[in-house]
Amino acid sequence: MTKLIRFIKQEAVLSVAAVLALLSAFFVPPDGAYLGYIDFRTLAILFSLMTVMAGLRQQGIFDRMGRALLALTGSTLQLVLVLVGLCFFGSMFITNDVSLLTFVPFTFVVLNSLSAEAREKLILPVVCMQTIAANLGSMLTPIGNPQNLYLYGRSGMGMGAFVALMLPYTLASLALLAGWAVWLCRGGSPVRKGTGGPFLAPQQSVAADGRIIWMDAALFVVCLLAVVRVLPYPVAFGAVLAATLLADRATLGRVDYSLLLTFVAFFVFIGNLGRVEAFSDWLRQIIAGREVLVAVLASQVTSNVPAALLLSGFTQDVQALIIGTNLGGLGTLIASMASLISYRQIAREEPAGKGRYFALFTLSNLLFLAVLLALWAILA
Repeated sequence: MTKLIRFIKQEAVLSVAAVLALLSAFFVPPDGAYLGYIDFRTLAILFSLMTVMAGLRQQGIFDRMGRALLALTGSTLQLVLVLVGLCFFGSMFITNDVSLLTFVPFTFVVLNSLSAEAREKLILPVVCMQTIAANLGSMLTPIGNPQNLYLYGRSGMGMGAFVALMLPYTLASLALLAGWAVWLCRGGSPVRKGTGGPFLAPQQSVAADGRIIWMDAALFVVCLLAVVRVLPYPVAFGAVLAATLLADRATLGRVDYSLLLTFVAFFVFIGNLGRVEAFSDWLRQIIAGREVLVAVLASQVTSNVPAALLLSGFTQDVQALIIGTNLGGLGTLIASMASLISYRQIAREEPAGKGRYFALFTLSNLLFLAVLLALWAILA
């Protein structure tokens, strides 16, 4: 029982999705149609991308990129812009989760080398804005986050059309983040550089395996070709699985299988809801013409990935869902599950600052969300 409770706490979204799928099966008993619920393309590409990113992260490639960029900084403003920019631009290609898993711990290493006063001033705001930056930067590309990959596949859009759809919101987000950084660092001064590069002690890291890095880089290109439908997704899936099994088998243990299972459970739940005529008709009426706002609101209580999976079964306006679920990643702490990565890091490194971080995070998210929703209203 203790293990079950611990699992539910650790995998709350998966647990809820599994319960919903199970309950829906009482209304629509399992049959041959269940298999048709599953979007195997999304699952295969998502697995492939997560495997490649896990391999590259294990090789320390993103950490090295961050250190190289920090070597060019000489002021507090430049330091903050690099730390936040790593999450913003990195999330477009390595996903918001991987971006935060990599660069938030890296940020603690960087800021711990500053004076106590500078660290106290920067630590909570910078981690807060890194989280917002990762959630907002990831909205530009289909591979930035799981719901984008799924909705991109359903929409039938080209890569250019997807980027064009989200570009205004991405540029506005970049301007907001830059303005915030300037405000935070007003009156700032040059920062001390140490012997291990700016702000950092010499790095103690495992030696990277060049062969695995090149292999994963090539596999990443294969994944992108599958995303844009140049290659069939089974080819990309097979290539990633076979290459990783042969050359870097341990990486398969670092894939987030709970996310894949969450997708499967929600596919079953949504598929069954679609076969309950009274409920599906009611939900379609609620969503029709209000996709963006409904997606934003649903994301606040379910997070944006489940919101995208749920609502996509009851509307044809997938582009509105793309906008709504991406903007919906702002708001509450669970609006984007990636935000919990930063919160856990704060809770571990700055336990006395959890309350202040939560208040700052919520206020900042609501402000960003209000501005971006106003932009959507203008563009609409």
